Amino acid sequence: MGRAEISGLRDEIGSIDEEMIRLAARRTDLAARLGELKREAGQSLRDFAHEKEVVSRARRFAVEAGLTETLAENLMLELIRSSLTVQEQGQVRAARSGSGRSALVIGGAGRMGGWFVRFLESQGFDVQIADPFLPQGFKDWREASREFDIYVVAAPLEATSQILGQMAEAPPEGLILDIGSLKTPLRSGLTRLVNAGAMVTSIHPMFGPATELLSGRHIVVVDVGVPRAAASARALFESTMASIVEMDLDSHDRLIAYILGLSHALNVAFFTALADSGEEASKLASLSSTTFDRQLAVASQVASENPHLYFEIQHLNDYGAESLDALANAVGKIRSTVASGDVESFTSLMRAGRAYLEESMRR
Repeated sequence: MGRAEISGLRDEIGSIDEEMIRLAARRTDLAARLGELKREAGQSLRDFAHEKEVVSRARRFAVEAGLTETLAENLMLELIRSSLTVQEQGQVRAARSGSGRSALVIGGAGRMGGWFVRFLESQGFDVQIADPFLPQGFKDWREASREFDIYVVAAPLEATSQILGQMAEAPPEGLILDIGSLKTPLRSGLTRLVNAGAMVTSIHPMFGPATELLSGRHIVVVDVGVPRAAASARALFESTMASIVEMDLDSHDRLIAYILGLSHALNVAFFTALADSGEEASKLASLSSTTFDRQLAVASQVASENPHLYFEIQHLNDYGAESLDALANAVGKIRSTVASGDVESFTSLMRAGRAYLEESMRR
């Protein structure tokens, strides 16, 4: 095969790629219109039965076309996700629940603070930012000369605790909510605000700043003693497809010790062990397995995150030592059974873990 023929085939593939993108864009436009019709008809944006049929249909088409069913399924799931994203964003904009209202995002120059700035603006809020790292605008939230309907505190945990304490000295009338990953370090400031009669609650968005689609995502609402404030926080997400989970402050941090603390520590331990091993990452990757590849991908993502935030999640949680002790004990059990050649004990660990996971997934 000559160079000219190779070049010709590449050009033809490029043309097909371009057409695929154009078709995807057309599909997205149709999905947006479908979302408008669903809103007008009062229907839910998400239809899991229809999604299943779309994927099944694509898998059938793939077989007929001589392609793998996995390729078709992955492609359709990504297209469905894209469609849901534009529909959800359209619903948020259409609701205009923030029209005529104002919000101050304290820490709005940060990544999650920026997410809330965009989210509130999409609802029609007049959003201002207070952040010491902002080139223009308020460096300190107390510089704002007017009252806001909503105050979102999106600062690091220790800074958030300080800001909540400052607010308690002369509480604003608007809704106050923090988005901290932990709540026990904020207990004092939150309690002071409640005692001062403030409209305060606490939320934890269980997703990162790159998130566009809230379907399948969870937002924890912690009622710290002002039910009306918690209800107002829930209302901010009514136009989305996010799942709202309500719990008390201590239950939140006890569970977060495992959901974030344990998972973070496990990945830090993983890449620390690799770094200390002296083995080259490229050499390990060249001999990797499916499990190693997946673990390496997650660990790489964790390694790229803010170490100060991750340290706060480990260090400031009143329940943090519990999950770290559990991790250390688990590693100790594995090491002991392997060192002693106790296959029965190792098998029992595997079986117990499988039973736990299968039972948990059924709930």
